[in-house]
Order: sequence, then structure tokens, then C-alpha cells
Amino acid sequence: MRHWLMKSEPDEFSIDDLQRVGTEPWTGVRNYQARNFMRDGMKPGDRILFYHSNTKVPGVAGIAEVASKPYPDPTQFDPGSDYHDPRASREAPRWMLVDVGFVEKLPEVVSLEAIKAIADELDDFALVRRGNRLSVMPVTAGQYTRILKLARRS
Repeated sequence: MRHWLMKSEPDEFSIDDLQRVGTEPWTGVRNYQARNFMRDGMKPGDRILFYHSNTKVPGVAGIAEVASKPYPDPTQFDPGSDYHDPRASREAPRWMLVDVGFVEKLPEVVSLEAIKAIADELDDFALVRRGNRLSVMPVTAGQYTRILKLARRS
């Protein structure tokens, strides 16, 4: 099993939304590196740190899991979608996604500030690297475990 961090703006889709729906296709990723992580690295059952970004207190809000194999993101084919890509075709899709399933909402958000405070324990965690804006990134088992430990200390 691998571990990942996936960012979502809570005004768009939050851990509460995921809890309500149970499983959701992770549409709209339009960064090639993030796409490649979903397409080439993610497998059903992998665990995800569900991260709320662009909010008053950004941080890890819950745990999710990869719930499907990768498949083409249907929004790339929809001219009415904000994520439409006119260069994509059903025969040659450019963008992939996975379904994400709810596992757990954390009692409190593990804030980015709290994560940065233990950055030296997280072995070059991509989230705290300067200039990193990826919405999907790999997480080591040690980083995953340490962040969950931080979440459960309260």
C-alpha cells in the first residue's frame, strides 16, 4: 500500500462532502505530474491524507482511500466544464482520475503550521517544500504515520 496527499478547497469539496457522498471521482486535475501520480502510482486501497487548502486554517482534515483504478476524467470531454480540454479525445484521453472513498474525518485539522513545526521529523515532506503547489503528491509511510500521530494526540 502506498500513501498520498490530495488537496481540495473545502468550499469546492470538503472532507464533510466526501463523508456525505462516500465515494467521489477526483475530477479536474490538470497538472501532468499530479495526473501521473494518479495514473501510474495509485492503486485501490492506498491511503490518502485529505488536505483542505486555500482556507483560513489549511491542513489535513481527514483520511480517504483510493477506491478505483485510474480512468479517464470525463470533464476533459465536456465543452461546458471548466476542465474541458479540446485536445483530449475519448480515443486518446489526456487526463486521468481515481475515485476517492471516505475513511475518517479527523477530530481536528492538522494545520499546515503544525506540520511545518515538525518538518524536520518528516524527511523532506513535499508539502512543506518551498514552491510546491501540487494537488496530488506521494507521502511516505513514515510521514503518513507521523501526521496521524499528530492528529490523534489531542
